[in-house]
Amino acid sequence: MTTHQSIVEWIAFHAQQQPDRLCLADGAKAASYQQVWRNIYGLSRHLKTIGVSTGDCVLVECTQNVDYMICEFAIQLAGGIFVPVEKNSAADRIHSMVQGVDGKLYIGKKAINEEVPFLPIQSVSDYQYDGSIDLDNVTFPKESDTAEILFSTGTTGKSKGIELSHGNDVALAENVIYGVQMKEYNVELIPMPLSHSHGLRRCYGNMLNGSSAVFINGVTLLQAVFSLMDQYHVTSMDLSPSNLSIIFKLSKDRLGDYADQLDYIQLGSAPLPEEDKLHLSRLLPKTRLYNFYGSTEAGCSCLLDFNAASGKPGCIGKPAKNAQFIVVDENRNVIDSSIDHLGFLASSGSINMKGYWKDPQLTKEAMENGFLYTKDLGYIDEEGFIYMMGRKDDVINYGGIKISPEEIESIVIKHPQVNDCACIPVKDPLTGQAPKLFISIQDPQQYDQKELKNYLLKNLDANKQPKFIEVIDQIPRTFNGKIQRNKLIDRTN
Repeated sequence: MTTHQSIVEWIAFHAQQQPDRLCLADGAKAASYQQVWRNIYGLSRHLKTIGVSTGDCVLVECTQNVDYMICEFAIQLAGGIFVPVEKNSAADRIHSMVQGVDGKLYIGKKAINEEVPFLPIQSVSDYQYDGSIDLDNVTFPKESDTAEILFSTGTTGKSKGIELSHGNDVALAENVIYGVQMKEYNVELIPMPLSHSHGLRRCYGNMLNGSSAVFINGVTLLQAVFSLMDQYHVTSMDLSPSNLSIIFKLSKDRLGDYADQLDYIQLGSAPLPEEDKLHLSRLLPKTRLYNFYGSTEAGCSCLLDFNAASGKPGCIGKPAKNAQFIVVDENRNVIDSSIDHLGFLASSGSINMKGYWKDPQLTKEAMENGFLYTKDLGYIDEEGFIYMMGRKDDVINYGGIKISPEEIESIVIKHPQVNDCACIPVKDPLTGQAPKLFISIQDPQQYDQKELKNYLLKNLDANKQPKFIEVIDQIPRTFNGKIQRNKLIDRTN
């Protein structure tokens, strides 16, 4: 499928082939491929006149709208490197990012300081180009050029700058397109933050495919979500597990009203609770429901349509188009893995990042011989399905028995009184470690810990029973739904 070396070149191609098709939209603006391309081209010319040149890093505050994405592609067309900044970031965080990449320009709602040149994002639409554009005379980025630097959130340590090429972005977009069997006239609603890899890559997939991306800032304003779905006849959605949980909680089963409209929903960023999988399958029996596995370093690498392959707890599916998987031991030797012989998942392919920005040592620790190595414990079964049983640091070593916290959580979350849960290892004088369970519950008046323990005895092996259970108001999670186990460990110590 690949004939162009960057997402921005694909947009220019589609602007010629289907100029009037909807390209990008948000709650206030809708733009065709021709309009988006002309805005990208005009803004890129302006960026060059104010000093942005090849290899320069430009930071952009995420506004979760059409103008924000136009900034990204205009920066890349000008030869620059896109560096997204999460909305409402602290001044120290932005300053650290500017220093880390030697930022040449900051685009946002207001200037951060006098030292960094500033362009107001509100002025982006002023740079629509009205002249004729000969694509033969446009210099597009090459696949090996750096397209973006995505900074990790840094919740468990120092924030890292993940450097990705235009070739990476195209390969990631192909993984999305082929993975979800994206149709030509797809219209995808993307509430996931466009300052992070998940939301960005779903947008890239639609841009390469010549279809449409519609942006909204989260899902808490549910009426706005459903209004956009109706207005643009949305045929697909990109959600995190926490997004889905909010939709279920605030709208009950209203998503089922779109059963004949939704072609697919893709979820990622964190494991999806089994109960939510089952409930979504009941609401949307004909809709393809995908759970994606991946990371910022090598995203969209594995997927599972859990509406078609139910009954596989822990399964993350099969490798996507541009990914290959192996399972290795502690020394990175390939092993024959199984449920009783777990190893570490490693992936290769054109989706793998170029490396960590200006940190060759850290890059070397993560990548070797074309593979990106993870701390995710898992195995590959005889049918080629891949299973992820948890991260090495999270797995509980109960007297030599390895217990995945996700396995316990997937059972606990099905209990009718449990809103959310998380399991961590705690020290135990007899077994070395034991599982401790944290739960948030729906109605404290109705909660019966003895009844919960009886439920666990019926549904969990004896050696996987939590030794301690603590009720808390809320399970700490990141913006995209990942459990912050470190905070629970700190709470216990």
